[in-house]
Amino acid sequence: MSIKPTLANARQDFPILAQTNRSKPLVYLDSASSAQKPRQVTEAMAAFYLNDYANIHRGIYELSERSTTLFEEARTAVANFIHAAHREEIVFVKNTTEGINLVADTFGRAQFKAGDEVLISAMEHHSNIVPWLQLKEQLGIILKVIPITDAGAIDLLAYQNLLSTRTKLVALSHASNVLGTINPVKEMIALAHAKQIPVLLDGAQAIPHMPVDVQNLDCDFYVFSGHKLYGPTGIGVLYAKKTWLDKMPVYQSGGGMIETVSFTDVTYAKAPHKFEAGTPDIAGAIGLHAAIQYVTAIGMPAIYAHEQTLLAYAEEKMAKIAGLRIIGTAKPKLGVISFVMDDIHPHDVGTVLDCEGIAIRAGHHCAMPLMARFNVPAMLRVSFGLYNTEKEIDVMVAAIEQAVKLFNVEA
Repeated sequence: MSIKPTLANARQDFPILAQTNRSKPLVYLDSASSAQKPRQVTEAMAAFYLNDYANIHRGIYELSERSTTLFEEARTAVANFIHAAHREEIVFVKNTTEGINLVADTFGRAQFKAGDEVLISAMEHHSNIVPWLQLKEQLGIILKVIPITDAGAIDLLAYQNLLSTRTKLVALSHASNVLGTINPVKEMIALAHAKQIPVLLDGAQAIPHMPVDVQNLDCDFYVFSGHKLYGPTGIGVLYAKKTWLDKMPVYQSGGGMIETVSFTDVTYAKAPHKFEAGTPDIAGAIGLHAAIQYVTAIGMPAIYAHEQTLLAYAEEKMAKIAGLRIIGTAKPKLGVISFVMDDIHPHDVGTVLDCEGIAIRAGHHCAMPLMARFNVPAMLRVSFGLYNTEKEIDVMVAAIEQAVKLFNVEA
């Protein structure tokens, strides 16, 4: 009989956390990049490959029917997890990046023309910048940037002033991968909808850490990756309101997304299948389903509360370290802390921490414009998952203090 996962026993479900790194106990503090996987996810995927594998939506034999059922049950699980109105509003993609590209290449190309405007914020990940820059080059759209405060919060007044009759889409991070800022997206969506402007939310960072209800938010599009939600790589989700999916042209073409084909004509399947050309990542969808079951059993509110406790504890400890400056202090925020050290390059600090068995991120975090906003070449980033502990934070703080001494930085 399996034991119900809880925050108290969660670490035992992640065997990777029991290993050493550089001969020291592994302290994994890079979940914002990618979360580790509980054994329930890998076991579900292995069981599928060992017992149920066949291609989906094609065979009339039992294995294919079982495989198809498991894949479509995963779609239903995703719809329920984010409170979508219809399971048909869930499109499986590779990751958040592909989800945004799908919207840009279908909705964008069908709806935009030269001179139309897309609004994004100054804290966006490259995945929510580059697709719109491509449309700027190819269609002549205008990309406008919502400024942020020194604390790392959206400037809401500036946002309202940027909304206009030329605005055709607002594309915004639900939460920042660098600053941790949880944006006031419900309010921002309401302001956009008052002017009949649709809104896309990049939910890659929010989805593993807090409850998400797309109907309550009323967003038009929501995208996220499975691998940040304790699921496998190679699977992601695009949620889109059914009214938009029905209007959007196909993204890729081939098998699985058609109704009829001749040498002179083609008719396409209805959404979501018209956006899922070829054999999909069936095992990935099953792994994502297992990950959703796992975090749901623990409870998203409990995960959020646990990580908020870790965040407060870490910020208090880190504030006492000589020469350390946290970037991104706006509240509310996720369990993400980005920081710089006086006179020590982030990569040097990251190397010292690695020698102590601690995995954190150092670099521009796929957010070069945000680095420019704060006038730094790079930052260090600590990010928490449901499996982290206060003891691990103590180990990290001690290692940072060791780096300060090593590089002879004065208080």
